Amino acid sequence: MIPGSVATGSPNVLGPGEAGGGLGAAMTPSLPLVQVAHLIKRFPLARRGSFLHAVDDVSFSIYRGQSIGLVGESGCGKSTLVRILTRLIDPDAGRITFDGRVITEMPARTFARSGDRARIQQVFQDAGEALDPRATAFAAIAEPLSRLTKLDRRAIEERVRTLADEVAFPRELLTRYPHQLSGGQKARVGVARALAVGPELLVLDEPTASLDVSVQAVILQLLDSLRAKRNVTYLFVTHDLSLLRLLCDRVMVMYLGQIVEAGPVADVFARPAHPYTRALLAAAPTWKSAARGQPLRLIGEPQSPIDPKPEACRLTGRCPLAQPLCHEKAPLFERAFGNDDHRAACHFIPATATPSTPPT
Repeated sequence: MIPGSVATGSPNVLGPGEAGGGLGAAMTPSLPLVQVAHLIKRFPLARRGSFLHAVDDVSFSIYRGQSIGLVGESGCGKSTLVRILTRLIDPDAGRITFDGRVITEMPARTFARSGDRARIQQVFQDAGEALDPRATAFAAIAEPLSRLTKLDRRAIEERVRTLADEVAFPRELLTRYPHQLSGGQKARVGVARALAVGPELLVLDEPTASLDVSVQAVILQLLDSLRAKRNVTYLFVTHDLSLLRLLCDRVMVMYLGQIVEAGPVADVFARPAHPYTRALLAAAPTWKSAARGQPLRLIGEPQSPIDPKPEACRLTGRCPLAQPLCHEKAPLFERAFGNDDHRAACHFIPATATPSTPPT
């Protein structure tokens, strides 16, 4: 068993072990940097007693030096989970332990002024929207240094220039405003700004989504080299499975507020165990894997995230492999193909090393 794992729909899905499947893969120590336990976030609706289940009993661990991918379609709860993890909002229940300290005991507003704020930073999805249009690139990078460190003005100026060099942002462009920069240049400013205070965990919320494909590859290579250089831990949020292979060691697949599959990127790509993962991969035109079997496509309409039935699998209604059991009992997160390091929440996961075909 993975240390600290729990037998629920979303267990501690990231255990120690040999990193693989991404550029610059690093070995991980025995103790996790981040432990998320039974995290829940529900938003009340106008209709009395009804809630939108954005994050529903999610648990996982992230180890130092890892780069973890979090993938799922729009509306699955990725952004809400990230906002909780970066302590921008508070969960309704559950616990986040960061480097041995429970940080969810502190309200988000208080955490923003704590010493731990600098240790968890985020690169936002649209660098142009995340940057103040009235501030130069220099001011954008300098702001977290002035707010979260005790450096004097001269030290901040030197630090900003050093950061610009690290992300390959020309120093002569530091006086420019966001509207004077290209998409790739704004992305570099966002990365430099997030790294300015030396975070241990960097959350990348689809940082290349608004960029051209050629620029995406350059920024991802930059992020990978910075991870190796700084030994920073990444949580990479994306809906593009093809990007995971460039940056991530492991992947978590999220659907309607729950983690439905997790494991090393290479294993999950080669032998997806959950029908939803199989459908995601089948929809990716660049995915080429002889081990994938027959492509699987979802049918029907997704369940509503408003008060979903706790006794049913969340994919019922869309899953072409669904059986009566799927409507009557929620699946546990179990080993896929007999591998403790690769798990999925489905009643019909093959238990052996050789993939078998679920009932049709």
